Amino acid sequence: MALEVSGYDDVQDWHKMGPSLLIATCLILAIRTAKWPSRFNEHTSDMELQREIDYASHLAGRVLSTLKTRKPDLFPQKKRAWYKPDEEDVPK
Repeated sequence: MALEVSGYDDVQDWHKMGPSLLIATCLILAIRTAKWPSRFNEHTSDMELQREIDYASHLAGRVLSTLKTRKPDLFPQKKRAWYKPDEEDVPK
């Protein structure tokens, strides 16, 4: 027995937004660390770099979340079907 499609919802396609978030994070990180010297103390650099990576991903996530809420048409969307319940899904 096949389920009957009742309609479709437009939902954001998360698989296509992942690369956008990665690119945005890398751009923020590159801009924030552009003036760092090319060689520096390894003990402090790992901690500082990790803090910058965390901050860049936090900023990119906040921007993506805000744009997703206020301007959802900017991002790729796909149609997701929803189905009518059949006899097995209806409580007795």
